[in-house]
Amino acid sequence: MNVTDAAYIAGLFDGEGSIDYAKRYKKIGDRRSLTWNILMRIQMTDESVLRWIHETLKVGTIRKKNRSPSIKPHWKDSWIYSIRYRQAYHVCKLLWPYAQVKLHKIEQIIDHYEPNIQDLGDNVVDLALERERRYDTIR
Repeated sequence: MNVTDAAYIAGLFDGEGSIDYAKRYKKIGDRRSLTWNILMRIQMTDESVLRWIHETLKVGTIRKKNRSPSIKPHWKDSWIYSIRYRQAYHVCKLLWPYAQVKLHKIEQIIDHYEPNIQDLGDNVVDLALERERRYDTIR
C-alpha cells in the first residue's frame, strides 16, 4: 500500500469511522467474563469506497445494514466495514503516522499488542519526526 492510500484511509477512519478499545463483559457459558473489545469500523452509504478499502487492506469484513422502512423512506441502506482484534492492530500500525482524530485509540491498540515497546505505555513518540521520516522514504 502506498502512502497516499494509507493517509486517505486514515482520514476516512478519522472522519467516518469509529475505533473501540474497551473492556466489556461477555457471557461465556453460565458466567460473565471481562474481555477486551478491539474494533475498527466505518459505516457509509457508498459501498464502492468500502470495497476499495477492503481490497487495499486485504483484511476485515463488509456487511449491509438495511434501513428500517418505518423510519424515513428516503434514507439509503448503509454498509459497514469492520476489522477486529489482531487485524485491527496491523491496520493501526499502517494508519498511525497519518491519523489525527483517532490517534489516541490507535496508539492504545498498538500498545495493547506491543506492551514492551514503550515504557509505562506513555505513547511518547515525536509524531512530526516520524511523519517526516516516512515522507523522506517516498521522495
